[in-house]
Amino acid sequence: MNKALRQDADEIIKSALRAVRPDEAVTRALRDIAPRGRVRLVAAGKAAWQMAKTARDCLGSRIERGVVVTKYGHVMGPIEGVDCYEAGHPVPDENSFLGTQAALDLVQGLTAEDTVLFLLSGGGSALFEKPLVSGAELQDITGQLLACGANIVEINTIRKRLSAVKGGRFAQLCAPAQVFAVVLSDILGDPLDMIASGPACPDSSTCAQALSIVQKYGLRLSQEALALLHKETPKALSNVTTQITGSVRELCRAAGETCRALGYEPVLLTDLLACQAKEAGSFLASMLRTHAGSGKRLAFIAGGETVVVLTGKGKGGRNQELALAAAEGIDGLDGAAVFSVGSDGTDGPTDAAGGYADGSTAQTLREQGISISQTLRDNDAYHALEACGGLIITGPTGTNVNDVAVALLRP
Repeated sequence: MNKALRQDADEIIKSALRAVRPDEAVTRALRDIAPRGRVRLVAAGKAAWQMAKTARDCLGSRIERGVVVTKYGHVMGPIEGVDCYEAGHPVPDENSFLGTQAALDLVQGLTAEDTVLFLLSGGGSALFEKPLVSGAELQDITGQLLACGANIVEINTIRKRLSAVKGGRFAQLCAPAQVFAVVLSDILGDPLDMIASGPACPDSSTCAQALSIVQKYGLRLSQEALALLHKETPKALSNVTTQITGSVRELCRAAGETCRALGYEPVLLTDLLACQAKEAGSFLASMLRTHAGSGKRLAFIAGGETVVVLTGKGKGGRNQELALAAAEGIDGLDGAAVFSVGSDGTDGPTDAAGGYADGSTAQTLREQGISISQTLRDNDAYHALEACGGLIITGPTGTNVNDVAVALLRP
């Protein structure tokens, strides 16, 4: 492994993640909010605990009570007056339903003079859920969508119609109380109705779009679920004010600033990356091959969210798969590295945030009898990267604004 490149990668990751923590973003948003009456706090998503802790620090006793629903391992301690639930992601589980019901109980009986402070971040689609079908079927449908390579917008178009809280329905349940929503975006282009499936936002998607997704991927749904896809979601809400804060653009910008400080010339390729992880890794590797003889220190940056089509039963995530795919393309190329990381600190169902590969990775794996192409077919990037020191492990970060991938060239 190229130690200098790995050190640079670690510094870029650390600095970029620090720049997109939600503390300052929530503090800034609350300056523009004047909550009235009784104030109830509901926070849902991977960054929910950090957002709720910041809101409590800012508003103190103005918040009467609160509920946090976040991913397992993401509660960092008690918050006074706030009940914290940890639940399943990316597939909802019983704790998702229990935490969401606690939030719904919290907002009942409020008047038009009261306030619900709703703090929303990525991951809320699984974590904040009251299904209109059985929990088992919802889990099965979610699993089908993840396995077939559907993108996040397609996934949420289906999920919001199977839910009592998504697609603006949570805001309806809060009425007549006023809902102030502070949203940390994890979807490209920041579409409010798709972030965590838009619990407090009018839904722009249609029944026809939902049904076309079912046909496109051949999804298996019960008659009950299919009937729900024919029921339209709320198209207007009169009790919601929303402020969106944080996005993958900030993550890419922070990564670029650190690259420049380390002596690289940063090149932002896109902050709208949306393709298969293997394709993104191959493309970034090809960028490094093209510029290998330039004599320049270059950093190609791509932010967004790739997808993985499951063809095997291994362990990994989209960022790990991206890095491993890039390893093939930069095999033997000195001074080249590609890494990709999820800003929430987790990548798929693993404890890794992402993966790192450089010009020596492929050879290291060959010496251990590991075939990259076979590993990718098995979707087992985790174990391959583990074998060569290529896992990136940050632990939960308290934020969630998509992923960033960086290709470094250091002559």
